[in-house]
Amino acid sequence: MVAEGLVACEVRVQETDLQILAAVDVSLAALDLVRQYRNQLENYIARHPVFLSAMTPLPLDRLAPPLVQEMHRAAIAAGVGPMAAVAGVISEFVGRVLLDQLGLSEIVVENGGDIYLQRQGEAMVAIFAGASPLSNKVGLRLRAGQTPIGICTSSATVGHSISLGQADAVTVLSASTALADAVATRIGNETKNDRDINQALAIASGIEGVSGVLIIKGENLGVWGDLELVGF
Repeated sequence: MVAEGLVACEVRVQETDLQILAAVDVSLAALDLVRQYRNQLENYIARHPVFLSAMTPLPLDRLAPPLVQEMHRAAIAAGVGPMAAVAGVISEFVGRVLLDQLGLSEIVVENGGDIYLQRQGEAMVAIFAGASPLSNKVGLRLRAGQTPIGICTSSATVGHSISLGQADAVTVLSASTALADAVATRIGNETKNDRDINQALAIASGIEGVSGVLIIKGENLGVWGDLELVGF
């Protein structure tokens, strides 16, 4: 994404790799937040190892840190393991605190294809879908007032995330970035061939909190919900 007038910075801590756009360089504040949230998550996993490996939802732990509880809720709604929401939840928690602490009006936090976005005007996001001929040719236009929003993408052909399907890209929009991340994983798992696209969209449409879904599989594209496609 390109955003004129915003400053780009990177923050990397182990698997967490944030690309951030804001009015000022927020790298130091963001680094502190990433370390804080990763420490909470790693300490929780040390006490509850199943949280790391579970492929299905776990019961909500109301004694867990808020970030972990948000991952639990997203996993329960999507029907996947809680770690499916990890990149999205870190994007949102970092982005929300930066907006509040630094008095910012706009921010974009991207973490491995999972985006927390707050803009005052219109924004466009291109979708990378690996070897698909639609890769970087299709994107989403986000209206002024549609943010803050989570925009998360899962792929079986790009990156190192685990997917049980074969989609080149599944992009999900939700007010909860953790939920968008978890649902992108679920819908990616459901998309094993072209014939699965309509059924996968039907599943996504039944998950409360999801506002839009786009699936790319080879030359085929399926869309559901409140989103506007644009060409690049």
